[in-house]
Amino acid sequence: MTAERPITVMLVDDHAVVRSGMRAFFDLVDDIEVVAEAVDGQDALNRLGALAAQGQTPDVLLLDLVMPRLDGLTAIGVIRERHPDVEVVVLTSFGQTERVQAALEAGAAGFLLKDAEADELAAAVRAARRGEMHLDPGVARRLTRSLMPGRDTGRDLTKREHEVLTLIAQGLSNREIAGRLVITERTARTHVSNVLAKTGCGSRTQAALWAVRQGLVPSPADQP
Repeated sequence: MTAERPITVMLVDDHAVVRSGMRAFFDLVDDIEVVAEAVDGQDALNRLGALAAQGQTPDVLLLDLVMPRLDGLTAIGVIRERHPDVEVVVLTSFGQTERVQAALEAGAAGFLLKDAEADELAAAVRAARRGEMHLDPGVARRLTRSLMPGRDTGRDLTKREHEVLTLIAQGLSNREIAGRLVITERTARTHVSNVLAKTGCGSRTQAALWAVRQGLVPSPADQP
């Protein structure tokens, strides 16, 4: 076992065989522990609420997108609003660019397809716990190709805006950016707005992927 406590995970999928398979794999991984399961988005919210009341909120949710009652995409937004310390990694069978973008916009920290290797699943959980984004390599390539080109380069960005863009690509919030750069949150918000305007991007996710496309930050598919 590692010296630190294991990363705690909730499995959210309406197929029992999928949850069983993931649990069996994680039982063999020293630094990741499955602490709860849910059969759909609504069940996940209910269980998260109960766990939060006990001070036992999991670190990461592995979540399918297509489920009854409350679909995964809707659930992501509610989870991130109610439990901002819980990271969400999508594990689904559908990798259309629109689905991926919607999941990332909703607040997902990763996106994997169900044919991913087991080691990649563990890597995505660990990355989410570190506050990093992990994407299926094929999905990442399609996303970067699908982006609106915006401006050709980042030459119009100031040095500070380059720093902010790098932190956006790492998934940091305005508050976290402010803390990292030792500036006020209001100033960080202004820098983020300037970055979006100058890159022609409509969201933080698009700005992060634009930065990857321009070679300003490593692609999630290239990160260890």
